[in-house]
Amino acid sequence: MALITITTGIGCGGPEIARRVANGLGIPLYDDEKLREESIAMGLSSKELKSLDEKAPGFFSRVLELRPQSYLELLEAVVYEISRRGEGIIIGHGAQFLLRDFGCALHVRIYSSEEGRLEDLISSHKISREAAGKTIRADDSSKRGFMHYAFDMDWDDPALYDLTINKDKLGIEAAADLLISVARSEIIDTCSLQALETMERFGLKKLVETSIKKTILIPRNIHVEVPETGVVVLTGIINPLESKDVLLAAVKAVPGVTKVREDLTPEKMHDI
Repeated sequence: MALITITTGIGCGGPEIARRVANGLGIPLYDDEKLREESIAMGLSSKELKSLDEKAPGFFSRVLELRPQSYLELLEAVVYEISRRGEGIIIGHGAQFLLRDFGCALHVRIYSSEEGRLEDLISSHKISREAAGKTIRADDSSKRGFMHYAFDMDWDDPALYDLTINKDKLGIEAAADLLISVARSEIIDTCSLQALETMERFGLKKLVETSIKKTILIPRNIHVEVPETGVVVLTGIINPLESKDVLLAAVKAVPGVTKVREDLTPEKMHDI
């Protein structure tokens, strides 16, 4: 069993390495297309995103451009749901940051020199050296900008990664073989049941928080805890104009919730 995040830039061979590792380990690969399918299957596309074609390429990029906060909520819910399953390879989308506290997850950075990336793009996309250089700079800038905006983190921070692989030196095949070997090592393979349970509870918490944000107008005063699998505890202050019953119904409807306990106090109305 292995849960792996792969961070890579365009022209580094990351997607091909990830595909080979997924096949070698027999685990799912969550690239852009698969993540989009997961979000649709989970019913996470909010009403404000319905104007976008969910099945068109580049869906996540367009959501990020048009609705940054909705993108983050969508991304968190999908990544945590995948982590709850305990295995898979997630490419990009800040997964290395979202899952940084999970001992089961292996965070990998695939590196390639600028020259290596240029040669890859020129060969694979049949474009000029100048166009390849512009593509690389734009892609790197976009990734760094996203990490800074979403998590206030540096995409290049080595502390985010457990393993960095130099594709120029190892090549695609050896890089994939190395990662498969690491993923099969005893320290990774014996992912504890406690860690998996933590993933499941944390993922459920994020799903509930997302549901609350869509249900009530002022969600910031509601605190969510998942002390055990399936059990949700809500505490805090609820606006007296909001319906507690509607809120509780929305939380109970979240997949995976089996019991809801609450200690919600109506906010006091002050005379002006």
